[in-house]
Order: sequence, then C-alpha cells, then structure tokens
Amino acid sequence: MSQARSLEPWRWLGVPMVQVLAATILFGIPLRIWGLRLPEPIFPMAVVFAWAVIRPSILAPLLVLVMGFFLDIYWGGPLGLWALCLLIAYGVVLAARPIMAGQSRTILWAWYGLVTATAMLAGYLFVWLDVKNQPGPLSMLWQYLATIILYPFTHRLIDMFEDADVRFR
Repeated sequence: MSQARSLEPWRWLGVPMVQVLAATILFGIPLRIWGLRLPEPIFPMAVVFAWAVIRPSILAPLLVLVMGFFLDIYWGGPLGLWALCLLIAYGVVLAARPIMAGQSRTILWAWYGLVTATAMLAGYLFVWLDVKNQPGPLSMLWQYLATIILYPFTHRLIDMFEDADVRFR
C-alpha cells in the first residue's frame, strides 16, 4: 500500500484529467495495426470513478463536464452526450460511496464495471433517441471491455489519494 499524498486540487484533479485527455487523443489517432484500429476506451471514466471514491469535491463535477464536452467535440458526437453520461457515472459513484468504503480491489472493480455499464447504457439510449436508429451493440461492447480494463489505473489513483483527507474517511 502506498503512502497517501497531499490533496492539492492540481495533483488529484488536474494532472489525471490532462493524462486521460492526452490518452484519448493518442488512442484517437487513425492508426491501423494488421488492419485493426486501436480501441477507444472512455479514459475519463477511470478518473471520474476515482474522484468520486476519493472524496466529494466542488471542482470534480465541473472537470467531469469539461472532459465530457471534450469527448463530444473530439469524437464529433452530439454535444453534451458524454458530459451527461460521465456526470451520471459520477453521481452514481458519489451516492454509492458509503457502500464502497473499505471494499476490496475486486469489489471496487465490479462497481467500476457496473458504473461504466450504466454510463455507456445511458449513452447508448441517448444516441438511439437522438438519431432514431439503434447504434451497433457490438462496438459498444468492445468499448465497454476496453474501458473496464482501465481499472488498475483507477485503483492506483484511489490508493494515492484516498487517505489524504481525514475528514472523509
């Protein structure tokens, strides 16, 4: 178990946000290896989950909104789609935070998978309503699998900052 770091907003909010947005841009490069494209996981989901588990914050929902709008603009989707989906995920985790406290890594990974599925299902339904045509479920499944594989990064962020603020233990 690692030593908890101080809870300065630039350290636990700013740096991870820049990292996931850079990873989104890197994986968005139209590169094909053996005819296959790189997966497009929802990198911001990792920090959205971690931020809600670490502690309630007034800045986190604003940054979640910014990351969602970035995803919408970068991927050319309807403006507000990922912002809303990520905010739903953040709200679910924040509401379930007392239940998650003190749980094992495996249980938190299951929660992460459930919250990711909730956000992606919401996005799936919103797109279906917007374009009045059902999106491809197989592509959503691959994106979901690529996103839940990111949990070790989420857990590392939680480990680094979870005990930094004793008011929210």
